[in-house]
Amino acid sequence: MDRWEQEEKIKASIEDGTIMIHTDGEVIGQINGLSVLYTGDYRFGQPNKITVRTFLGQKGIVNIDRESYLSGPFHAKGLLTLTGYLQGEFAQNKPLPLSASITFEQSYATIDGDSASSTELFALLSLLAQLPIKQGIAVTGSVNQWGDIQPIGGVNEKVEGFYYTCKANGFTGEQGVMIPVQNVKNLMLRNEVIEAIQNGMFHVWAVRTVQEGIELLTGVSSGMRDEEGHFPDGTVFGLVEQRLVTMLQMYQAGKQKQQVSHH
Repeated sequence: MDRWEQEEKIKASIEDGTIMIHTDGEVIGQINGLSVLYTGDYRFGQPNKITVRTFLGQKGIVNIDRESYLSGPFHAKGLLTLTGYLQGEFAQNKPLPLSASITFEQSYATIDGDSASSTELFALLSLLAQLPIKQGIAVTGSVNQWGDIQPIGGVNEKVEGFYYTCKANGFTGEQGVMIPVQNVKNLMLRNEVIEAIQNGMFHVWAVRTVQEGIELLTGVSSGMRDEEGHFPDGTVFGLVEQRLVTMLQMYQAGKQKQQVSHH
């Protein structure tokens, strides 16, 4: 297989629906991440559907790809950093009663790098808040424990990879890629992509923080803590906080039932 043939094969698989990538509509707990594939000295970007499920318990976040020996140490580090952010943001005065599973769907090669950690976090916040994510926006960027979005490699290939997917599926005028603000200086896109951006058919959004990113993806304010340490009702973080409180109550009630039945 020559260096372009694999890229064309993946494009065709996305176009005919074999690889399931949505580029319009809104879905809870599902987001388009971006990866770079290498064929010899040639590399190209590919979108990946990332999904999240949550359930009661205190197992923390299970990385299905890691449990299947399909992710490397940098990807594992990104997931642990994501967990540190969640703990710091929502578990200052109560335990986090959260078990969750995260995976790259239809991915059967080894995944490494932490550039999807913000993407995975956004999908998790979406599910907890029960707020849908715009599927026309693909995301790349790692996250640190304070919620800052950090720069990544392969930004041009990633933007172009999602551009060609949107082109195949049909442009809506609202599609594009969210990148870390530090990567703006690295952009050297093909003329076709630049023209689409100039014409408003495609977009590149640069973000600095998790708050900026989740607001763009959901269209809902992220919310700022008040003096008592709570987030406003109806905001993304307010809805996440309410859900975690409910999950904690349900978890504690279940534990009490177990103790009673043992007696």
